[in-house]
Amino acid sequence: MGPVVTAVVTVLRRRFAVTGVVQGVGFRPHVHRLATGLGLAGFVGNDAAAVFVEVQGPAAEVGEFARRLVDDAPPLARVESVRATDLDPAPEQGFTIVASRAAPGSRTPIPPDVAVCDDCVAELFDPADRRFRHPFVTCTNCGPRFTIIRALPYDRPATTMSGFAMCAACAAEYHDPADRRFHAQPIACPGCGPTLTFRSYGGGPGRRSDDAVATARRTLADGRVVAVKGIGGYHLACDATSEPAVAALRERKARDGKPFAVMVRDLAAARLLARIDDDEAAVLTSPARPVVLLRRRPGAGVADGVAPGSPWLGILLPYTPVHHLLLEHGGALVVTSANRSDEPICSTDDDERDRLPALADAVLTHDRPVHVPCDDSVVRVVDGHELPIRRSRGYAPLPVDLGRDAPVVLAVGGEVKNTFCLTDGHLAYCSGHVGDMGTLETQRAFERAVAQLTGLRTRPERIAADLHPGYRTRAWAEDHAGDRPLLLVQHHHAHVVSLLAEHGRLGEPILGVAFDGTGYGTDHTIWGGEFLLLGSDSHRFERVAHLAPVALPGGDAAVRHPRRMALSHLHAAGIGWADDLPPVAACTGPERRLLASQLASGAACVPTTSMGRLFDAVASLLGVRHEVTHEGQAAMELEALAAAPESQHGHLPATRWREGGHAATGTGVAGGVLDPAPLLRGLVDGLRAGVPVPELALAFHVAVADAVAETVTRVSAGVRLVGLTGGVFQNVLLLRMTRQRLQDAGFTVLTHRLVPPNDGGLALGQAAVAVMHANEEG
Repeated sequence: MGPVVTAVVTVLRRRFAVTGVVQGVGFRPHVHRLATGLGLAGFVGNDAAAVFVEVQGPAAEVGEFARRLVDDAPPLARVESVRATDLDPAPEQGFTIVASRAAPGSRTPIPPDVAVCDDCVAELFDPADRRFRHPFVTCTNCGPRFTIIRALPYDRPATTMSGFAMCAACAAEYHDPADRRFHAQPIACPGCGPTLTFRSYGGGPGRRSDDAVATARRTLADGRVVAVKGIGGYHLACDATSEPAVAALRERKARDGKPFAVMVRDLAAARLLARIDDDEAAVLTSPARPVVLLRRRPGAGVADGVAPGSPWLGILLPYTPVHHLLLEHGGALVVTSANRSDEPICSTDDDERDRLPALADAVLTHDRPVHVPCDDSVVRVVDGHELPIRRSRGYAPLPVDLGRDAPVVLAVGGEVKNTFCLTDGHLAYCSGHVGDMGTLETQRAFERAVAQLTGLRTRPERIAADLHPGYRTRAWAEDHAGDRPLLLVQHHHAHVVSLLAEHGRLGEPILGVAFDGTGYGTDHTIWGGEFLLLGSDSHRFERVAHLAPVALPGGDAAVRHPRRMALSHLHAAGIGWADDLPPVAACTGPERRLLASQLASGAACVPTTSMGRLFDAVASLLGVRHEVTHEGQAAMELEALAAAPESQHGHLPATRWREGGHAATGTGVAGGVLDPAPLLRGLVDGLRAGVPVPELALAFHVAVADAVAETVTRVSAGVRLVGLTGGVFQNVLLLRMTRQRLQDAGFTVLTHRLVPPNDGGLALGQAAVAVMHANEEG
């Protein structure tokens, strides 16, 4: 008999610190299942900065654990880093989840709210399930996160679920590693969770639970407006097929022509209203569940008042159990933020009591508090990628990796579409949509949101704001900076740097094309058609080209009346105000005389290089729209006309390049000025020759894209990276045309995918400029 050979098993003990979006996404249950399945001993827990893990066992199994720790992570997790340290083995048996604990340093990212998952929806409609028709069904893989978290680390006592004690059945699921609700913090059931209540503002008895949903459905079917409490605040809902209901909602919100979003039960119902390709379908059904702007089908079965005159519909699918219950039998609902126009969303019991009775006929509410208000997100889909229009629920506050550490910066964003940004280490946390800062209510909401995010993370050491002296965000920053450095960042510079930041390319030379409506320039005029060259120090820029300045007569009045911008552009181009031109005919005699006087004398006129205002002017020149009720209305209608199937390629002159600075500005521009006068003359000739307006609209887009490509080629100074940013590049037709021309010319082109090209992305750019500035100082 030969010798007995005994295999030697090497026992390892290894510690892992996992950072990223790893709390509130089922990461600890994932670790527990993985470790126990491999027969490893140890523990897992949360601290404010990471998930910490120690495992012990045979070396092969520990190696397999290390590989699958990230490869098999839960779908909502976003692992940023894993730091592993070998330790001396210790006597230990079994694997446990240990209590959370405090830890110094940067804190873990907070996960966004996500839509209720398919498994939970199946339970919602399963009569045999104990959560049948429970309006708060959720599990580890879905439901509220950001809007219910009060503090880190993420555990039930630190959320707005702390007031709901788990029943024995829920507690058993919560502690069972094999259960889908293992350590799901919002876990609840009809016996121990929040309660849904329906109340009519006209009096009458209230309704609870399933009866509340049924009563709400009947109220909506009767053509009434119902306020519905969701994850991040209240919606106002009405029957999207009822003209009187939509009109009543529009009147109460004081919302003129701005489109409403429509919620339908599922993708099949959405396809009846809009043309949806595979990429758009994927975004519609994603866990974020944003509003997606889609091409409307002719004869789509919704009231004309939902999106007056627009070829697009904003469509979203249900993302809470309550939504699924309300749309159980089909139909289409308008869902819009519960507020009057320009005010913040209603989210608290006080809001509901004080503000909603004037807006709704009834309310479907519940008793789980909303800690952080969060509006719906809005996106377009371009060539398979999301183009954010409003980044909020489902995305905020997921961080952007700046690729470099710096002092903590609070960037307060812009005046409209406000968001703010807080850096912590190398990560930049962008807030959800706050709104337009023109009302006291929004300014207070801004302050509360800043306090909430800084309270969860850390106190800012520096503050960044827009250069505009009239912005309320700048005034707030000046009032609150104290002894902290305050950096003022030029508007379009911030737009360009936001692109670099979201693509992880801070410090790379770039030629940024920043087209928008309004931004305060370093020469104290209004910019908006800018070509900015940035070197390896992203906190500096050179303005190398811009659109020719024209007068903005009467300031904001010209923004609301595109016909006035049309007359200003015609005046600058030397084109007479003949009565056969649509914007001339749209003006009254006194209005024309006033504009002529202003333009001749310069009184009440500010020079602007705004590309957004040029789009407004052309929309009026072509007779598309002479007045607007909301931002971007004229430009979107012009885009829709140009993108219509019946449009043909018009052969009109492109905007002509003219070397040298513009005499009226005295800015010493290094490159040149884009003069739209030849293009405007071509459009006028086309109108008089009877060229169809859709063809002229398309020709204008082609001309702008051609001019951008020519300008970039002339002033790039060897830089091969180009960025397209600013609100004008929400125009998908222009974006595609311009990008293609630049790529054909050999440039690498960056466009937005994480933050909006509009002012909702400013704060990220401001923060990144401040970080680069601080790094240079350091």
